[in-house]
Amino acid sequence: MSTDRVRLDQWLWAARFYRTRAMAKNAIDGGKVHMGGIRAKASRAVHPGDVILMTRPFFDMEVTVTGLSANRGSATLAQALYAESADSINTRMRVIAARRLERAGLIPPPSRPEKHGRRELRRLKQSEPDT
Repeated sequence: MSTDRVRLDQWLWAARFYRTRAMAKNAIDGGKVHMGGIRAKASRAVHPGDVILMTRPFFDMEVTVTGLSANRGSATLAQALYAESADSINTRMRVIAARRLERAGLIPPPSRPEKHGRRELRRLKQSEPDT
């Protein structure tokens, strides 16, 4: 459903950037969402053409609002509500590639440690100095 006026927290939830409206509101109140270079409020109205900058855990996302919806729909409908900038996409892809490289040499153990292995891990953790 498209409307003339949609709150920012509703739009972020409908566009599937956050799982709940409460999470969207907490991110906005925490200063992780800016509109037009200004820290946004949850009740601020969103209009097509608005630029929203969101601070995510490992990168920043810059999106332009292309559609309005107060209702959460499928992922394909949600993607039609915004357009991510080219710089934002490049940054996100670089960060994802770097994180994959960091984990490339990591070989997970085949199973959980047995009793002897757990004791060794406990001894190792207790012998490490605090950093």
